[in-house]
Amino acid sequence: MPVAIITGASKGLGRALAEALAGRGWDLVLDARGARALADTAEVVSAHGTRVSALPGDVTDAAHRTELVAAARRLGGVDLLVHNASALGAEPLVRLEELSLEGLRRALEVNLVAGLGLVQEAMPLLRASRAGTVVAVSSDAAAEAYETWGGYGASKAALDQLVAVLAVEEPGLRVWAVDPGDMATDLYAAAVPEDREPRPEPAAVVPGFLRLLDERPPSGRYGAAALLEGAR
Repeated sequence: MPVAIITGASKGLGRALAEALAGRGWDLVLDARGARALADTAEVVSAHGTRVSALPGDVTDAAHRTELVAAARRLGGVDLLVHNASALGAEPLVRLEELSLEGLRRALEVNLVAGLGLVQEAMPLLRASRAGTVVAVSSDAAAEAYETWGGYGASKAALDQLVAVLAVEEPGLRVWAVDPGDMATDLYAAAVPEDREPRPEPAAVVPGFLRLLDERPPSGRYGAAALLEGAR
């Protein structure tokens, strides 16, 4: 069975992806900081009959990243690495003049540095896979200038660039940055708590990610909305 590592998998998009992949027979290594929520996700995902290793911890911790890859190795390797864990830098979001440098560093550490660290740790297993794939969950804020989204957007823009360079350096892999669009997640609620507009549930955009895995287009940046539209 193919094996995937998914960070930030206890809820939201990470959990939705885990459930969808488990339904397709994938074995999974799941990460999140909240042990209780992660255990709940693992229980639900395991009901599909696949093997699930749920490891609570902070993805910025190098030892934790090593543990994640070691767990995947025990399951058979790493065919897919999804870096979904994200930090906003401030909750709720604030203008750049108010953004603490500590918050900016946290966003960069989680969204960018930890992602690269996990890719580096998993690289031998990704190269050994017949279909090694890296998915970095991006954001519209990486490409557009939205007030108060500067720190988060900058970290995601840097992630997009890192993914683009990785694709050039590793032509044997598929490396995709994917913008899932606005979703009803705890992250968005923490970012803009006063915004009560209805948004799609994370499960609604998962078919776009699955289409990438099915069709395996060239490495690059993709939007889940466009993938969903093209699938209709």
